Amino acid sequence: MKTKHLAAPAGLDWPLMKNNITRADLDAVCDLLRQDDPVLTQARHVRALEEEWSAWLGVKHSALVNSGSSANLVTLAALKELYGSGGDVIVPTITWVSDIAAVLHCGFEPVFVDIDPRTLGMDNEQVLAAVTPRTRAVFLTHVLGYSALSQPLLDELARRGIPLLEDVCESHGATFSGRKLGSIGLASNFSFYYAHHLSTIEGGMVCTNNTDLYETVRMLRSHGLVRELDSDSRKKEYADEYADLNPEFIFAHPGYNIRSTEINAVIGRSQLKRLDTTIQRRTENLLLFLQNLDSNTYQTDFATEGSSNYALTLILKEADPVLCKRVMASLKAHGIEFRRGTAGGGNQVRQPYLRRLLGADEWKNYPRADHVHFYGFYIGNYPTLERDKILRLCELLNSLAAERDW
Repeated sequence: MKTKHLAAPAGLDWPLMKNNITRADLDAVCDLLRQDDPVLTQARHVRALEEEWSAWLGVKHSALVNSGSSANLVTLAALKELYGSGGDVIVPTITWVSDIAAVLHCGFEPVFVDIDPRTLGMDNEQVLAAVTPRTRAVFLTHVLGYSALSQPLLDELARRGIPLLEDVCESHGATFSGRKLGSIGLASNFSFYYAHHLSTIEGGMVCTNNTDLYETVRMLRSHGLVRELDSDSRKKEYADEYADLNPEFIFAHPGYNIRSTEINAVIGRSQLKRLDTTIQRRTENLLLFLQNLDSNTYQTDFATEGSSNYALTLILKEADPVLCKRVMASLKAHGIEFRRGTAGGGNQVRQPYLRRLLGADEWKNYPRADHVHFYGFYIGNYPTLERDKILRLCELLNSLAAERDW
């Protein structure tokens, strides 16, 4: 037991997440709206946020879209346009539904692997074992702020010429070998949803160092229009090849309308100024939580080096249905909101849309993901979370472990 015995904590009034939009962010929006005839659709603030985000992340290109889910979708659509349709994409069992949905919507076959318990991301050895001549990409999720990368994975994917796509929606600012996650693969996706490290109310970003992919994403983001290209020379090539068309209305791809707005971008630019401080505080909260949790009962050996925590990670070390029920009952009784199964509702293979595709028993092939599905939780973590609340939560959880020992 790592904490001193305290009286049983009173109600903690601990929501899953708190609004990440501050008064300063709202004031920035008000300044925009006070302008004479302000432009509110995608314009200069969107472009400015893209450039500022690229500089912060360490990539050449970023494209703002209306959600992290749209970022997933347009990235897979761009992969299809550039690398061809069909084939397999290796995906996680613990992730958000939109990653898998994007693979399916774009006509690829999802190939699942189990998790690494210390990162909650894909087991890198299983990823490499799953690679075949049909593999078009590896779509890897950095879950709840933990890096899911290893150097052997990166080296082998590079040797085989297989693109790595990074879902960094929950892990802004986390690093691997000194590089920010999202700057390492062919492309990466971020979510700016409510209470994420950085929020634009709704929003997402596609990031890449590959100019062809970036330009394709820009077109797909806006109906497939060629006029969305940054490259004037490429615009001219399209105009010359399709001289029978109005240059302003050449649709190169069957695209979407997933643009964001100036209001979202203004909020994002305001939040970016304090993002590093926000990340530091969230990480301190996680370390405090893990350091004071009973390591005999709960998993505490997560790969925290370079992490950028999104939520406090609570996983029972052993499958214990009685303790699990006590944990959930106690959290509810003390006003602590939580999500069972961690990211995205646990083992995705158990979800109806994948049971219809893969069969009712496919989940049995992923026992580590299934353990998290039933015995894993996340609890809210945000910059304003009080240190005392974290210690009181650990005391509560540790007391449940002590009761089990009796």
